[in-house]
Amino acid sequence: QQYNVTSYGVTTVAIITLEAFAGMWINAFIVCVLCIGWVKKKTLNSNEKILLLLGCSRFCSLCFSWAYLFLSRIYPNYLYVHPILQLAVSFQAFFNHCNLWFSACLCVFYCLKIANFRNRFFINLKVKIDRIVPWLSLGSGILALAIGIIAYDIADKPHCNNRTSTRQGNFGKPNIKMDKHFFPSFFLTGFGYAASFMAVILSAVFLLFSLWRHKCKMQTNSMNSLSMDAHIKAMKSILSFLVMYSINFVCLVLKMVYVTKKRIHMTFLIVVLEYTFPGFHSLILIFSNPKLEKTLLKILP
Repeated sequence: QQYNVTSYGVTTVAIITLEAFAGMWINAFIVCVLCIGWVKKKTLNSNEKILLLLGCSRFCSLCFSWAYLFLSRIYPNYLYVHPILQLAVSFQAFFNHCNLWFSACLCVFYCLKIANFRNRFFINLKVKIDRIVPWLSLGSGILALAIGIIAYDIADKPHCNNRTSTRQGNFGKPNIKMDKHFFPSFFLTGFGYAASFMAVILSAVFLLFSLWRHKCKMQTNSMNSLSMDAHIKAMKSILSFLVMYSINFVCLVLKMVYVTKKRIHMTFLIVVLEYTFPGFHSLILIFSNPKLEKTLLKILP
């Protein structure tokens, strides 16, 4: 049985490593292309700023998540040492929520930039969107930092309870009860997913309604418009966000259920799906951005 568990851990790490490094490469590509363009043009538009932050957060998130998984599966005795576990959980929570909120900011940006409504409040947001984006990004970073600090505090509590057992010679056998203790961190992650998921859903609904109104207007006037193509492209991007967010949110809920029930194989499937999200969705963003797509197709041969 011990051999099966060990082989299962090695297999898990091998598969997740492939997914994580593919995701790192894709997001590193986005960051490099945008940084090179930034150096050449001395400026970045709002869309590229959000993409740059999103690429950085996803790259770091994959790095810390992979390192955490590698240590927990292969060298668990090195992980459950103060403050390595606490820092790992804190950084993982911070970059995961940065990933979530920057993705939501990108959806809101697409919605405000492309959707057409006559509401005065919406028009003011549309005009000021380029000035709002830095504040949205800063707010997202502060919120993610707050959740990271809370996650550190949550991860630090069982260490205080188990410090005596570690000093008494049980250093090689960590006695931390992960199920009870990390349920609050699951709750925090769920809150982050739910809030950003609502932002994505609202952006998709508003953009879809704007697209429907614009289509009716174009049919009445019997003419085509470039705005229709912009609506459709943005709608495809936001729908991809919506699908990936839905899968990720379901994975989070299932992880909470199956981790407490100790069902290893189901947990493995959920983790694989979770690691697919940052790389696959970033690939969709590359092909929805002409500049990134052109650069990728140029270097692939």
